[in-house]
Amino acid sequence: MDAYSIFFMVAVAIGGVAYVFVYPFLSGERKAERRMASVSRAGPIARPTRSSQKTRREQVEGTLKVLEERQRKARRVALSVRLSQAGLSWSKRRFIMTSVVLGVVTFVLSFVMLGGGLVPSAAFGFAAGGGLPLWSLRFLKRRREARFLDVLPDAVEVIVRGIKAGLPLLDSLKLIAAESPEPVRSEFRTIVETQTIGIPLGEACLKLYERIPLPEANFFGIVVSIQQRAGGNLSEALTNLSRVLRERKKMKAKIKAMSQEAKASAAIIGSLPIIVLGLVYFTSPTYIALLWTDSHGRVMLACSAIWMLLGILVMRKMINFDF
Repeated sequence: MDAYSIFFMVAVAIGGVAYVFVYPFLSGERKAERRMASVSRAGPIARPTRSSQKTRREQVEGTLKVLEERQRKARRVALSVRLSQAGLSWSKRRFIMTSVVLGVVTFVLSFVMLGGGLVPSAAFGFAAGGGLPLWSLRFLKRRREARFLDVLPDAVEVIVRGIKAGLPLLDSLKLIAAESPEPVRSEFRTIVETQTIGIPLGEACLKLYERIPLPEANFFGIVVSIQQRAGGNLSEALTNLSRVLRERKKMKAKIKAMSQEAKASAAIIGSLPIIVLGLVYFTSPTYIALLWTDSHGRVMLACSAIWMLLGILVMRKMINFDF
């Protein structure tokens, strides 16, 4: 009985394996499945005959990948580049020396003339030498970028009209470099000068994003670079770009108008403790003087300042919109 049982189980196993692997070929199910898969496939069944020739879409995708890789590598900005982005002609050494002198002067004034301690004077000197110059640099950079965005849509419109009138792209850029207000005039003059030394026009336009790190400047460089590499109707592409720039400008103005109420509320809430502190000090100085004469009062004052700073930063983060 054991031998018959083993034989029966082996026969059933062999039959099951044969049914699974052999029957689809004999019944034609495998051919039917292959045919259905070929019909439902999203891509083409056969390869195109001109596989060596890239289509326009593939060229555009390749160009965009190259641009993204280049921007990923250029995220860290050097100090000299930041100075040029702010519109300053200073050298790196001059900026560092100015920061050091400002920090030393602030430390001496706080320690000697105002009678501050060593640690508070060092903190004031560090803030004046390390924080104030960088903040000023960031402020100048943002102001220059705002002026650039105000003029860029009109400059693109002038380029479109010049191209439609029959002028080459380089001549249209020279017109912008000669007639547009700052900082667009100097930036386009740099593009023209860069192109005259042998760099392709598309590459010269892409370098605009390094000096003006704005999405709008990046859009302009990408449009010109893709047109130089893949061809196409440049006037139509720049017309669409001009429309996009104007719509983004309107959106920024709308966001700014809608967030003014929140910014005003944040300014009032942030300045209210300082105003109350000043009023109480002028009315009853002995009552409020415990905050900086007593050790516990100084700790409470420092904790309150830290919490107020955190609250202001949170409110600033909530009312700033990036798109």
